[in-house]
Amino acid sequence: MVRKAAVLSPGVAKPERIATVLEREIRTGAIGFGERLQSENELVQRFSVSRNTVRKGLEELSSRGLITTRVGIGSFVTFDGKMVDDAIGWSKALADAGANAEARTLRLEVIRDAALAERLGIANPDFIAVDRVRSNANDGHAISIERSRLPLSPELEEIPLKGLREGSLHKTLRSAGLIPAGGEEWADLEMLTAEDAAILGCPVGAPFLRTRRLTRTEDGRLIEYVTSLLNPAHFALHLEF
Repeated sequence: MVRKAAVLSPGVAKPERIATVLEREIRTGAIGFGERLQSENELVQRFSVSRNTVRKGLEELSSRGLITTRVGIGSFVTFDGKMVDDAIGWSKALADAGANAEARTLRLEVIRDAALAERLGIANPDFIAVDRVRSNANDGHAISIERSRLPLSPELEEIPLKGLREGSLHKTLRSAGLIPAGGEEWADLEMLTAEDAAILGCPVGAPFLRTRRLTRTEDGRLIEYVTSLLNPAHFALHLEF
């Protein structure tokens, strides 16, 4: 169901106003019993507020006994059986998981990708492309390829000229004030193309774990879309529910 953008009444705290609007929709049947509410991102856009304000509004709605919160499914990438906490940066996360990995930059430039911009729902088709391959520093065998796409913005436009801060995309984004607050991730298998197989030193058609990760700031701004190809000899997807 498509719902119109909401105009919040003045004089009441925004979370309470959000809760009241949603309560009215639930009690009038506009939101049916058992029907899922709009996602946080959709509610952020609908009410023109921050993600934190939306969450407080949902907490208020829950306190009124009108919605229940279900423990969601968590997914984690593991390296040799140890969880990879990529919130701290991929290099540090792999090091903490026991990987002696080294990264090599394959590409660092501004590109135009109208199809990706349309898929991500953003107007500007210009992105900074950051492609890197990681290998085991001990024997040189391939671990992963990561292809990051960063929407071009004033905070990031000098990256292709200056490079990454201390060689870390994680540190580069945070120094620009772009701190992930949430996002989405998908995982599937991909058979290596000839190009990727040559980079990784693996047979063409070898199955690799592919993850696609989308991160946003607290106010819903897109930070990064990254596609990773992970060697299944080391990586796996772990689910908790």
